[in-house]
Amino acid sequence: MKLLVIDGQGGGVGKSLVAAIKQRMPDQPVTALGTNAQATAAMLRAGADAGATGESAIRYQCRTADVIVGVAGILHANAMMGEISPGIAAAVSLSEAQKVLVPLERCGLRIAGVDRQPLESLIREAARMVQAIAGEDETHNKQRG
Repeated sequence: MKLLVIDGQGGGVGKSLVAAIKQRMPDQPVTALGTNAQATAAMLRAGADAGATGESAIRYQCRTADVIVGVAGILHANAMMGEISPGIAAAVSLSEAQKVLVPLERCGLRIAGVDRQPLESLIREAARMVQAIAGEDETHNKQRG
């Protein structure tokens, strides 16, 4: 399973997502994609297996991803103070990958039915969702083979 974590700015949320996913699934390769080098470096320090930086890398990797994880703003052009370019937002939204998104109001998106929760709780839930998707993927592959 090709798993991407996308983040920008300082990479704090991406770093937390990588750490939580690696805690639940230590053998699952995780690719860190940052809109800037600082974000990529933070995710690599948290345990990501590979990393790349910038719009071109993000657009390229989204084409073949199975799961994309990040804040909801990665679907929204100009989120993260403009770091999410229209090209990045389009690449994420057009990708056939499953998307596991953390709702943060600071990205300018409010999602009906989602109550405010501490960020740590949202990170844990995102990691749980990724693990569930991985389990579904393994079951699906076993049934096909």
